[in-house]
Amino acid sequence: MPARLSTRWIQRLITFALWALCGVSLAWWGLRLTPGSAPGRAPLAVSQAPALDAQALARLLGADAAPPSGAVAAPTRLVLLGVLAGTVSGDGAALIAIDGKPAKPYRVGREVEPGLIVQSLGAREARLGASLDGPPTMTLELPRKR
Repeated sequence: MPARLSTRWIQRLITFALWALCGVSLAWWGLRLTPGSAPGRAPLAVSQAPALDAQALARLLGADAAPPSGAVAAPTRLVLLGVLAGTVSGDGAALIAIDGKPAKPYRVGREVEPGLIVQSLGAREARLGASLDGPPTMTLELPRKR
C-alpha cells in the first residue's frame, strides 16, 4: 500500500506542475498580446520640432552671404530652398521658407504672400511678382555651392 500511495502523489505532483506550467504560459502570452504598456518599454515623450533658421542652414550648406549680381535682392524673410521646374510646360513648384518657418511648396501662379505670386521658375531661381503676367518684382535664387 505505501508504494501505491507514493505513485498517486507523484502523479498528482506531476499533474499540478503541468497545469502550473500551462497557467504561467497563458499568463505570459496574455500579457504579451494585450495592448498596453509592455514591461521594459518607457513611453516616448513627443516634443515640438525645433524652429529652423533657414539662413543659418543655407550658410551651413555653402550659400554666399551676398545675393548674386543681376538678381533683384529678395527680402531676407523669403528663402528659396528648392525648385522643381517643368522644362517644357513651364509649370513646377518652388520650395520657399518664410520668416524662418518650415518651407512650403508653391506652384506657379500661387500666392506666396498677399501681393506676391510665383510667376515663373528657372533651373535655380523663382521669379515673384504682383500678378502672373506682370513684371517680376523679385528673384529668389538657390544658394550656390562652394
